[in-house]
Amino acid sequence: MSERPLAGIHAVREALRAGTPLRFVAITGERQDARVRELVDLARAAGVSVRREPAAALDRLAQGERHQGVVAMAAARPLLALEDLLADAPRKLLLACDGIEDPHNLGAILRAACGAGVDGVLLPARRSASLTAAVERVSAGAAEHVRVAQVGNLAQALEKCKAAGWWTVGLEGEAEASLWEYDFSTPTVLVIGAEGHGLHALIRQRCDVRLRIPLAPGVDSLNAATAAAVALFEVARQRR
Repeated sequence: MSERPLAGIHAVREALRAGTPLRFVAITGERQDARVRELVDLARAAGVSVRREPAAALDRLAQGERHQGVVAMAAARPLLALEDLLADAPRKLLLACDGIEDPHNLGAILRAACGAGVDGVLLPARRSASLTAAVERVSAGAAEHVRVAQVGNLAQALEKCKAAGWWTVGLEGEAEASLWEYDFSTPTVLVIGAEGHGLHALIRQRCDVRLRIPLAPGVDSLNAATAAAVALFEVARQRR
């Protein structure tokens, strides 16, 4: 089975809390603080072995990511089928990422998605960042709590969502309708595009409605992660 590194205290702690299968947790001998002691207790309670390793060994394990003296080796991330998300979605809220290739953006988006309580995230197999150690680190471990489906064709996946009774809502700076005026009470797939080009033409056509985030003069757009967070928490606000 392939493995992936989880680098940094937050990523490892959240993996332990989420019950992610870990082969071991490696910690540098220099780290003896309270946060590391908490991590050791969590690992032992989960039956995960803890190793003390030199910093150079952790550098190799982390594959270049900043690790704060803590790295865990986790089982490969299980990716779901779209049908799994649609069949088990109590909050009726999904997030689809269209061309998010920057791992830092994807990590921040997954953290916002976790905080807003999404049922899952749709990631295309192509033109998308994958769930790397950088994504895990930027999400501060929140990615471990988010269900992710990898889809071969995002446009076709959105059509399947629509056929199942979901509304597809795209974020677009040039849209006429405002995010604040839309009723998010129906099952919703929120679609976020990449910085620069936004939604691809085929994806835009699959959206039932496109919304803009009203911005003050002087700001043309928000980055993808910030836009996703604003929209997701507007959905959460309305539904609460």
